[in-house]
Amino acid sequence: MYEQLAIVAVFAFLYSAIAGGVERTMLSGPMIFMSFGLAFGPVGLGILDLDVSSDDLRIFADLTLALILFIDAANANMGVLKRNLQIPRRMLAFGLPMIILLGFGVGILIFDNLTLFELAILATMLAATDAALGKAVVTNEAVPPRIREGLNAESGLNDGICVPILFVFIALAVGSNTENSSMGLALKLVAQEIGIGLVVGLGLSALGAWFLKQCWKRGWVTDIWSQLPVVALAVSCFTVAQSLHGSGYIAAFTGGILFGVLAKESTHKLVHAAEGVGETLALVTWVIFGAAVAGKYFEYFSWQVIVYSVLSLTLIRMLPIYLSLAGTGEANDSKLFLGWFGPRGLASIVFGIIVLNENIPGGETLAVTVVCTVILSILAHGLTANPLAKAFAARQKKAGGKI
Repeated sequence: MYEQLAIVAVFAFLYSAIAGGVERTMLSGPMIFMSFGLAFGPVGLGILDLDVSSDDLRIFADLTLALILFIDAANANMGVLKRNLQIPRRMLAFGLPMIILLGFGVGILIFDNLTLFELAILATMLAATDAALGKAVVTNEAVPPRIREGLNAESGLNDGICVPILFVFIALAVGSNTENSSMGLALKLVAQEIGIGLVVGLGLSALGAWFLKQCWKRGWVTDIWSQLPVVALAVSCFTVAQSLHGSGYIAAFTGGILFGVLAKESTHKLVHAAEGVGETLALVTWVIFGAAVAGKYFEYFSWQVIVYSVLSLTLIRMLPIYLSLAGTGEANDSKLFLGWFGPRGLASIVFGIIVLNENIPGGETLAVTVVCTVILSILAHGLTANPLAKAFAARQKKAGGKI
């Protein structure tokens, strides 16, 4: 056990020392973390043999995503977001349903061993984008603020919206009775997940921000302990919502937005330390994914899995987003940029674990396809984040595009 911890600790130390240099290259943190896990894991040197269960990986992925969602939301520029609300609104209201529908249709053409409900599950699992993998673009100041805030809002909310849809399709796939498979239940699940998530996220953040402010006025918050409140509040929003059968992702993101509004100019100072915790969790999660998951699935990558994964990252995502933004005044390159940067990662991994635990007949194929898509996404979006962001920003500046 200590040998495994020593390897990960040394790697974390080395990466933390060169992170600033890495961010200026075509490489990304998740790409390096996953590659490290692969290289030192069982399929590589065999030095890092992590005994991690699917539930352990889910916990790491959930907590990492919840914290990053909260932080990104707290740091959001609400003025820019309000002026350009049509971008995430169109992407969620029209783009997301079309992505699921197109993913379902493409799945019918490619997979002949999956039922219709299993194909719907696959399309839903891969419709959710990852705020953690998208961080390289969302935080890149070369990208126009309206695009950054639009992607941030979309990735913050679509994970939570996909959860109840996924559960409905799972219920249908495992053969629940007619009453439990009704449209009424589907709508109830969606409303419950989103509603509880909103109430918990906004309620806890309002209470937490007020309490923290009162303690700050009295000088009770020390420099050492000031690093913990945001982490604890983000985890509280997520876990309380999940415990009440709501969407923890919605709770974390909406809670983060309200916290940022209430904290005002103190937001950056309060969330700064939490960002380090989030990056550390991401490092551990992707190392585990590389060592304990990615390498073991390579031998199961069929041509159907690879083709669907590539299409999921391109046509299935980009075409609906492009169409959903018609009439918004966005240029074609903006629509394509928004469509391309919808990376698949932590949320899809969590969804895959949920599906495997349900013992769905086609669960293995679904899981393999998710793993393949996530690996390709880490590589493709990691390699293109900085180059495409710079090129896009240059074209926008030359064309005198709006901010």
